[in-house]
Amino acid sequence: MAALIPPSVTTQGDLNEWEQANIAEASRWLGSRRRSIEHVLSEKFLLDVHRRMFDQTWEWAGSFRRSEKNIGVPWTTVRATIRELLADTAHQIESRSTAHDDIAARFHHRLVVIHPFPNGNGRHARLMTDELLKCLDRPPFSWGLGTSDARERYLSALRAADNGDFRPMVAFVRS
Repeated sequence: MAALIPPSVTTQGDLNEWEQANIAEASRWLGSRRRSIEHVLSEKFLLDVHRRMFDQTWEWAGSFRRSEKNIGVPWTTVRATIRELLADTAHQIESRSTAHDDIAARFHHRLVVIHPFPNGNGRHARLMTDELLKCLDRPPFSWGLGTSDARERYLSALRAADNGDFRPMVAFVRS
């Protein structure tokens, strides 16, 4: 809580509202122009998106985490693992060996698994994935929007992907 920027936030509900407003601003920024694949698959852009999502909320917005969490790669390997993800994704796109939705679903999963930030990783990964899809001339994923069990299905799809089965993830993201 020491890194929280707005002094008026005192409850979890306040924090949720504040973060959502900050994320809405970032979404408007993302929608303001088209970017190249090279730009979107850069460490700088990945950090910029997180910063814009949370810069009015957290002092550490746009910075990789510097501590261990109960999920994610060791914090000392976050930067290298992110660079591998970005390079691997660029290679998959260039080789045209995999469908774009599959590439995007795998990109999303790996970004969540890395867990590069102290907070906001799932929300950040979804925005990054949709921006990647935009560069590939694909519509954004629906992420189960409007279904009552979206969160449960999302977490179940992530767990299946953890075990190498991406079918539930690919089905969920377009549901």
